Amino acid sequence: MAGVDVGGGGKSGKKSLDSEINMVPFIDLLMVTIAFLLITAVWSHMSRINASAMVPGPPRPDEEITQVEPEPQLHVEMREQATFRLVWKTGKDNLTEKVIPRKPEEIRDGAGRVTGARYPDLAAEIEAQWKMTGKHRDASDKKLDQAVLHTDNETKFSDIVAVIDAVYHTHRPFNSGKPGDQVSAFNVTFSVN
Repeated sequence: MAGVDVGGGGKSGKKSLDSEINMVPFIDLLMVTIAFLLITAVWSHMSRINASAMVPGPPRPDEEITQVEPEPQLHVEMREQATFRLVWKTGKDNLTEKVIPRKPEEIRDGAGRVTGARYPDLAAEIEAQWKMTGKHRDASDKKLDQAVLHTDNETKFSDIVAVIDAVYHTHRPFNSGKPGDQVSAFNVTFSVN
């Protein structure tokens, strides 16, 4: 076993102060620490992201960039109490706009209590507009059209869910391996106030 002399004792006849310190646990801790540092050094290298200080734009000025046309998005605005506004936009340009009155159809439970609402007129109008303006209709197309929901902070959660259900009402064919499989035509996101 390893030991360390801490000095002491001498000729005065006192008891020697020599003692042994067990160095094996210290060496074990040192070896584990070294192994841990070596392993984490490899992991930290794997999580690096290669980045450059290039600003957005072409990597070379002599190359021509192909402009990508933004896809139309359906904006469902439900900020007003009595109406919905359906606006199809491409970037900042409005393609179509339609105002629909809010006519909720109440949903009741077995005891006759109102548990929510749905908007069948809104769902029908969204489906009709998607058939005219929607871009992703083919069953082999994996992308969905985008619907952006605009609401204020005072809107009840049940109304938001009812509008999302109306947007998801529109379906299109989708190749998933099963015949006749369908998915919702829209992917719904929320706008930022």
